[in-house]
Amino acid sequence: MADEMALDDGVRTSQVIPEKTTAEALQDWRKAEQALAVARRGRLAAQAATEAAELASTAARETAEAATTALDAARRAEGAASKTAAAARLVVESARDGEATSDDDMARADIDEAEAHLRYREAVDRATTRQG
Repeated sequence: MADEMALDDGVRTSQVIPEKTTAEALQDWRKAEQALAVARRGRLAAQAATEAAELASTAARETAEAATTALDAARRAEGAASKTAAAARLVVESARDGEATSDDDMARADIDEAEAHLRYREAVDRATTRQG
């Protein structure tokens, strides 16, 4: 019986294959089915590996983009923190100036109150002396 067989370079050639018994033909068919099943599993595994590699590539790219975004956010946060610290320093300086001014105002008010109290006593003393 003549049958076509593929050579390694894809060229088909006719070759006489001796006829086999039913049992031998069945065994050859089972081997061919097994080889086909293995090839299909291999193809599925290769497809799964390709999909996994594509997902990993996408995840890596997205992770890099997220890291870049996070770095940018950290830089902006650092800038905002620096501005906040500068503003806080201004508030502290202003509060200290206000406290110093308040201390001066209290000292003047204490002196004014003491002088007013003294003038009142003097007025009371003069009034008492006139009545007396």
